[in-house]
Amino acid sequence: MKRSIYVLMLLVAFGMQAQEKDDATVVSETMMEAKTQVKDSTKSNTKRVKIDGVAAVVGDFVILDSDVDKFLLDLKQQGVNSTDLTKCGLLGKLMEDKLYAHHAIQDSISVSDGEINDRVNQSIEYFSQQTGGMENLLKFYAMEDEASLRKRLTEITKVQFLTNRMQSKVVRDVEITPEEVRQFFEKIPVDQRPVIGVELEVSQILIEPEPSKEAVDKVIKKLKDIKAEVEAGSSFGTKAILYSKDRASGRQGGLMPINKRMSLAKEFKDMAFSLQQGEISDPFETEFGWHIVMVDKVRGQERDVRHILLIPEVTADKLEEARKEIDTLRTRIIDGELTFEEAARSFSDDKETRNNGGKLINPATFDTHFELTKMDPEQYSQIEPLKGDEISIPLIDETRTGQKRFKLLKVTNRYDEHVADYSKDYIKIKSLALKEKQLKEVGKWIKQKIEDTYINVNSDNRNCEFQNNWLKK
Repeated sequence: MKRSIYVLMLLVAFGMQAQEKDDATVVSETMMEAKTQVKDSTKSNTKRVKIDGVAAVVGDFVILDSDVDKFLLDLKQQGVNSTDLTKCGLLGKLMEDKLYAHHAIQDSISVSDGEINDRVNQSIEYFSQQTGGMENLLKFYAMEDEASLRKRLTEITKVQFLTNRMQSKVVRDVEITPEEVRQFFEKIPVDQRPVIGVELEVSQILIEPEPSKEAVDKVIKKLKDIKAEVEAGSSFGTKAILYSKDRASGRQGGLMPINKRMSLAKEFKDMAFSLQQGEISDPFETEFGWHIVMVDKVRGQERDVRHILLIPEVTADKLEEARKEIDTLRTRIIDGELTFEEAARSFSDDKETRNNGGKLINPATFDTHFELTKMDPEQYSQIEPLKGDEISIPLIDETRTGQKRFKLLKVTNRYDEHVADYSKDYIKIKSLALKEKQLKEVGKWIKQKIEDTYINVNSDNRNCEFQNNWLKK
């Protein structure tokens, strides 16, 4: 399901090619459609042939007819049901996104090149896999070469980032009180209240193999050497590409745009925000390994940092020690010597869950309930065979940096499908109420910004019944 949503988001992005123009061009293109005169060699008169038309202009952004057509075509080619899709509806969606992007620029919301490049690389890699290679991908999107595709995706991705950040800013300060949650719930007719699917509470115990002191000292020395070389004139970005074990940022020279609201390891965040621009930290440890960080640029409450992550090598002997430890722990739990919760609190290496008896937190809802139909497929496949109070066999878990560790899983509670109950499902109801309030805030913002922004809809599209007042009637 996650992939389907991601694909749809990318398809939407493909249809939103940003066309930034200077004021003279904007005025010219909104007053008339782009046309060319082609002389007929057999006749004395000329023909006026439409190449591409301007569908609408929002602030500094131009939306061409071809952008709307391409958007619809992409959705159809990917099998999305287009029955209820109209050109007017698609145009309205594109205009809304451009409105966000335009005001993001006005509010000095920025996007780093590193973020854009990273997302473009992810998009191309994903779509190449889906279509069977770069050649098929270029053919599918009618692009001459990879460079053309990257250029277009870069423009689109920048607008997408600006749109998302402006949306986040609009709803950032929206909060909801318990009384508002209660009123929201009571407004829903009893026969229309949402049905909550089968849910599980899942607990885990993690055992991570410990690297030797020699392996840790080797990594720390390497990071100190890299810091000295950079301070002597070497490129931090080049060193990150060569040595960092963080594959996502390593490809971008270690670049990571961050802010204080992001979910990052506390040690990493504290270090990154304690440094001055251009300063490089000493080696420090997080749950992911050992790092050095350099502040590349400070932008108010945000900053671009570069980091290098090195992970001490874990030998096969240390990995086997960890496996034996978790085997022994499982046996002690099964024999009744201690409960799963006691074992998690005393022995688990998972800092986030051990104080809670190993209970996993759902990242989508921030509670301990996982709806079965929305659970991550890999996690579901691991817990699906478990019956009653059964504990899983030791499972190998691998972090995004490639570190291997062992885990035990247990389903601690099961909740049958039921109609939403105010007391039992308060967190989910609160989330729905907050979303409704945020949507209202977004609606007010859009209404105001439409009035404050230069907007011109081509005469061919003025018969559209838009959800928003783009025609300023």
